[in-house]
Amino acid sequence: MAAKELDMVRKTFVKKASKELIKQLLDDLLEDGVLNDGQKDSILEENSSTADRARSLIDNVKKKGDEASRNIIAHLQSRDPSLYSELGLSSGRPTPPAAEQQMKQGYSTSLIHTSEAFWREKLNDIYPVAKNSISNRVALLITNIKFTNEKLNRNGAEKDEENTEKLLTSLGYEVVKHTNLTGKAIDDAVIEFSKHPKLKETDSVLLVIMSHGKLGAVLGVDWKMDGDERPDEFPINNIYKHLGPHKCPALLNKPKIIIIQACRGGEEGSVLVRDAANPNVVCDHAGEENIEDDNLRFVNKEKDFISLLSCTPDTVSYRHRDHGSFLMQYVAEVLNTFAHKDDIEELFRKVMQRFEDFPIPTKRQMPTKDRCTLTKRFYFFPGL
Repeated sequence: MAAKELDMVRKTFVKKASKELIKQLLDDLLEDGVLNDGQKDSILEENSSTADRARSLIDNVKKKGDEASRNIIAHLQSRDPSLYSELGLSSGRPTPPAAEQQMKQGYSTSLIHTSEAFWREKLNDIYPVAKNSISNRVALLITNIKFTNEKLNRNGAEKDEENTEKLLTSLGYEVVKHTNLTGKAIDDAVIEFSKHPKLKETDSVLLVIMSHGKLGAVLGVDWKMDGDERPDEFPINNIYKHLGPHKCPALLNKPKIIIIQACRGGEEGSVLVRDAANPNVVCDHAGEENIEDDNLRFVNKEKDFISLLSCTPDTVSYRHRDHGSFLMQYVAEVLNTFAHKDDIEELFRKVMQRFEDFPIPTKRQMPTKDRCTLTKRFYFFPGL
């Protein structure tokens, strides 16, 4: 228990803490809300010596319990690593015991929070993330479930929508949600999102699109299986155009994270539902075109994007009728368990790694990271 740890090192802390360190810790704890202005002033004004102030500080924090004690330990580790090491303290704000137990057993079902100390440690190597920018995060979630041709309806996609919205919200994102859009409406939704007032203040955006698809495109709800002179499709490349620096300067130098659950090819049928528009295989794949290598191309001045596509060009992506797509299930599991300590590229790698042990022995699916132009690491820092 953190409060007991403070009690054990109280004598040494009182002896070793400097005047400047005490002032820094008081400011940190005031910012955290552990102390208020009156308590801070009382510690400074009612104690004349540095030792007395140190004693009053540690005693006040101990009385507030383990959470407050973890805060001061984390700040001490950041402000004076030498004293922190000498005191032999454990890291401040550790992973909660319940979360530790969940990680030993597998993946966490709820989001594990990051630590203040970890956030401070990473500040010089990452895209800027401040507490006020976290509170201004915004995400776009588009899910196509019901199609004009009922044979194309995506059973189980409701669960994906529910779970994804919950995950995005827990990561601090305000979710702009759309359901059952045509290709043109998807395009309009992305354009409207590019004008969202919060984009000026956010540190990042997340865009998730779930539908049927084919190579290079997501299908709208009016897509026709028998062909159409003007097929109802949304070109994936439009995301990069609409959110790029020319049309969306508010997102310049900010990570733009894209997740697309939609097939890019077709295979034989399966007992499970597969995300394609071919009714014989019921997966998010649009038609009879030959399987090709990925032909997406970088756009000039495209920067700070990273995408996770649900499959490579020669595979389909699978969706369970009751639990939703495997991709979105694994995204939720990985982010809940590791977002407190891993950057987005490592998180996507771990999602891909989950597919090495695919639960259906006769089937294979492998997501792919695409068009990554991140120049720094991006951490979600949940719980800050």
